[in-house]
Amino acid sequence: MAVIISIVNQKGGVAKTTTAVNLGAALGNMGKRVLIVDLDPQGNATAGLGISGGAKRELEHTTYDVIMGEVRPADAIIKTEFKNLSLMPSTQTLAEAEIKLLRFENKNMQLKKEILQIREDYDIIIIDCLPSLGVLALNGLNACDRIIIPMQCEPYSLEGVAELIATVKRVKKSSNRNLQIMGIVFTMVDSKLRVNREVMRSIKSKFPEDLFFNAEIPRNVRIAEAPSHGEPITYYDPGSKGADAYIRLAKEVARKCKAIEEML
Repeated sequence: MAVIISIVNQKGGVAKTTTAVNLGAALGNMGKRVLIVDLDPQGNATAGLGISGGAKRELEHTTYDVIMGEVRPADAIIKTEFKNLSLMPSTQTLAEAEIKLLRFENKNMQLKKEILQIREDYDIIIIDCLPSLGVLALNGLNACDRIIIPMQCEPYSLEGVAELIATVKRVKKSSNRNLQIMGIVFTMVDSKLRVNREVMRSIKSKFPEDLFFNAEIPRNVRIAEAPSHGEPITYYDPGSKGADAYIRLAKEVARKCKAIEEML
C-alpha cells in the first residue's frame, strides 16, 4: 500500500515541483514504484518529466478529469521513460476545478476518493500541490498521509511555513486525522551566503530537530537546467551536486516511508 506524500508550500518559487520530480525519480531508481500526481494547473511537473508543448495538448486525460470524477485514475496515468516512475499529468484546464469543485458537497475530498482506487498499485505516491491554500491544495492535504515542505532560506520563509502548519492542523482536526508533517527540506541553499545560514538557524530554533531532513538541496545550475530538457536531475546530470542531494533526500524519505507502512 502506497504512502501518499504531498509536496506543499503556498509560496511559489521554493523548488516545490523540482523536489516532487527529482525526489520521485530518485525513489524510482531505488526500486520504489512511484506515481507523481501533478496537482498544479501550471503543469510544471508534467513538463519536467518530458511532456510539454504539443505533447500536453494531445493528452487524452489529466488530473482534472480524475478530480472531477469523469475518468478512473488509472485511465489518466502515463508511464514515463524513467525507471519505476509514472505520472498523472496536468494542464491549465485544472484551474477550472477550483471553481467547479465548489459545487461538490465534499469538495475538499475528491482527490482522496480517487487516489484510494490506485493506492495498492504503488509504493509511494507524490502529489505536487500548487502554490496556494485553496480548494485544490486542500484536496492534496486531505489525500495524503504526510507532507514535505520545501523551504527556501530567505527572510519571510518562517511566516509562510507558520501559516501552512496552521492549515495542516486545521485539516488534521477536521478531515484528515492521520495527516502529519514528514519533514521540512531546505532548498536553493548557498552555504556561502550569511543570510542563508542565519535563516536556517532561525527556522530550526522554532521547530523540533527531527522535523528537518538532513539532506539540503543546493543552489545548482544543473538542477535549474534539467526541467527544460524534460528530465529529472538524476538523469540529466547524475554526477552533479544536485543529483547527489536528491538521492540523499530520497534515502531519508524511503526510511520514513518504511516506518509509516507498518502503521497503515
